[in-house]
Amino acid sequence: MKRVKNIILTFAVAIGSVSCVSKLAYTEPELPLPEKFQYTATADTASIANLEWKQFFSDPILQGLIEKGIKNNYDLQIALKQVAASQEKLKQAKYMQYPDVGFAVSAQISKPSENSMNGKSLNSFLGQNHVEDYNAAFNLSWEADIWGKIKNQQEVSRMQYLQTYEGSKAVQTQVVAAIAQGYYNLLMLDRQLAIAKSNLELSSNTLMITQKMWESGDNTSLGVQQAAAQKQATELLITQLEQNIAIQENALSILVGELPNKVNRTIEMSDTSLPQNISAGLPAAMVSRRPDVRQQELVLLESNASVGIAQANMYPALKITANGGVNSFKFDNWFQIPASLFGSVLGGLTQPIFQKRQLKTDLEVAKIQREKNVLAFRQSVLNAVGEVSDALVSNENLKAQEQKAAEQATTLKDGIKSAQLLYKGGSANYLEVITAQGNSLQAELNLASIKRQRLSSIVDLYRALGGGWK
Repeated sequence: MKRVKNIILTFAVAIGSVSCVSKLAYTEPELPLPEKFQYTATADTASIANLEWKQFFSDPILQGLIEKGIKNNYDLQIALKQVAASQEKLKQAKYMQYPDVGFAVSAQISKPSENSMNGKSLNSFLGQNHVEDYNAAFNLSWEADIWGKIKNQQEVSRMQYLQTYEGSKAVQTQVVAAIAQGYYNLLMLDRQLAIAKSNLELSSNTLMITQKMWESGDNTSLGVQQAAAQKQATELLITQLEQNIAIQENALSILVGELPNKVNRTIEMSDTSLPQNISAGLPAAMVSRRPDVRQQELVLLESNASVGIAQANMYPALKITANGGVNSFKFDNWFQIPASLFGSVLGGLTQPIFQKRQLKTDLEVAKIQREKNVLAFRQSVLNAVGEVSDALVSNENLKAQEQKAAEQATTLKDGIKSAQLLYKGGSANYLEVITAQGNSLQAELNLASIKRQRLSSIVDLYRALGGGWK
């Protein structure tokens, strides 16, 4: 009875010691955050990143492409599988505080030498030259979480799961932004192709007029050659644009998880619309919203828990083991109850003393790793603020560039009409007409490119602020 009381007391002490779990305190590192983003007039709490991607992108065609991408993109699917695998590990970690229980059945027959003491004893006492042993038992092993080692191991698993979850959100923001960028690039190429085809008509008309003037003796063959070369250059540009459109369609198809194919679109670049009120919000809110920054903070939290594990490994460990079942040296009465029953309980306290400095090294390395992750977290925040600032300044400057490019394109387009009238009247030569057409073509192509860049800068800002995963 006294032994039973001692065993119960040992278990009580072990279980009570679990309440003494010491979880290593986490102090959030100081972050180099400004009160507001550069190139913003005031610190506004509202942010375009709070919009769901369906609210941010109103184009139905683009919405359909993004929906396909979220469903079928292979990078995103791989990230979600990593989340699922990590979730299973997290479920397993919840059982780390419970004992290990196993069941084993064994049968053994041993025959000692007849000339040995064991052999002679067997013949004398049992009247046989071999020994049989049959055993069926449950085995239990449990370690009391005195210093919080198991709790910190569970914390590591939880942080790893959350990292994969934030990682999947980061992949989605990248996929959404990449699809939008590809779609706007496709609309730009469509616009540039339309511009090139329109310019081809002008070049054809110029060539026709030049040929007639040459036939009538009012022009030289050089003028015809120059006009023909201008037309051929435009035809070459058209084939290059058609090639780029096909390649961009293939890239978009792959992004949405489909085989390369044509991408249907019903609108032009001039019809696209994105939120006009470009509000960046507060830098502190961006840190908590951006998945990749949040993921890096979770890495830091994991390393903090790893320090706790390394510390706990240096302290005594209390382990309880027990086994019990039925045992017999005869098969016939193996399961005879209660005669064949046996059981044992063992409690042990183990204190590491000399491990060749391994435990101390593990602790110091864990602390250094935590310091590295503090620096990496700060670096991720700094990079995020830089990306937002780049997108803000790009958007503001591209807005002004678009206005100037539009004015230039209008001026040069009017210049074509003037040059053609003067050419027909003999007041201008063929070079002036060709130059006017070439300048107008480049100006309109440049305007389409700047419009696409401005759309891209808004998408970059949306992603940099942490939008796209909702």
